[in-house]
Amino acid sequence: MKIRRGDSVIVVTGADAGDTPRRVLSVVDGGKKLTVENVNRALKHVKRGHPKSPQGGRLEIEMPIDASNVKFYCEACSKGTRIGYRYTADGSKERFCKSCDASLGTISPANAKYQKQ
Repeated sequence: MKIRRGDSVIVVTGADAGDTPRRVLSVVDGGKKLTVENVNRALKHVKRGHPKSPQGGRLEIEMPIDASNVKFYCEACSKGTRIGYRYTADGSKERFCKSCDASLGTISPANAKYQKQ
C-alpha cells in the first residue's frame, strides 16, 4: 500500500466520512487496513489493574478500517488524491501526487540501474 504511518488522509466512505484530513496512526495487515485518528472508535471493556485504566471501565479506541475507504490528502493541491511511484534522475524511488505531480519524499536510495542518462 502506498499510504504510510503519519500521512494525512481523507475518509471517503463510512460513518466518519468527511473533508477534514486525519492522520494515519498505524498500517495493519500488510497495508490493507489503516488505523486513522478519531475514526471508527469502539469501546473496549477493561478489568481493574489495566495499565491504561487502573480503575477499570471502558476505553474508547480506534479500530482499523479498509485502506480503500480513504484517499491520501496532498498538502500542495489541498484535496484527496491518488499516489504513484516513480524513479528520479539519480535513480532513487519516490512517491508523488498524481494530481499535481508534487514529490512526497523518497522511498529508496539511488540505484545505478534506474539512473536516467
